[in-house]
Amino acid sequence: LNNNPARYILTLSGTLRSPKMDFHPPFLMLMPVPLGVETEAVVTIIPQEFLRDSQIRVKLPELELADGTRTCPFSVEFPEGKNIVLSSDGTSDELTCRISFSSSKPMSFLGEVLFIDQEENRLLEQQTIVFSPYTHTWHCTPLIKKL
Repeated sequence: LNNNPARYILTLSGTLRSPKMDFHPPFLMLMPVPLGVETEAVVTIIPQEFLRDSQIRVKLPELELADGTRTCPFSVEFPEGKNIVLSSDGTSDELTCRISFSSSKPMSFLGEVLFIDQEENRLLEQQTIVFSPYTHTWHCTPLIKKL
């Protein structure tokens, strides 16, 4: 520096932190219900390694029915908000997520619901929430007979 031919060695070290979330429970199985009736479950989301405040959005799967139409029988609600807010010590509060399923047609599903932060990080790459509302293909037939 400043025309000084002496060589300097600069050594840097650091820790790579990537935002992630843990889910409790890690897998989710919704109970079978009659057609048109809603079933729901609550998932606790535990944000970890976030460097700044963020907001979560959810990408819900679209399913194709036997007749070729596409539908999304899931809905997601964050009763206490979907903002990840860092405290002074770098931690953030848990988020509560209510996931609902309702369909007027018989269907089953096994797959992922993606939780994505503001920076478009898919926070569910290593973890899968599994929705298996029905075992195999479930059909609802009324059990009420007219006498």
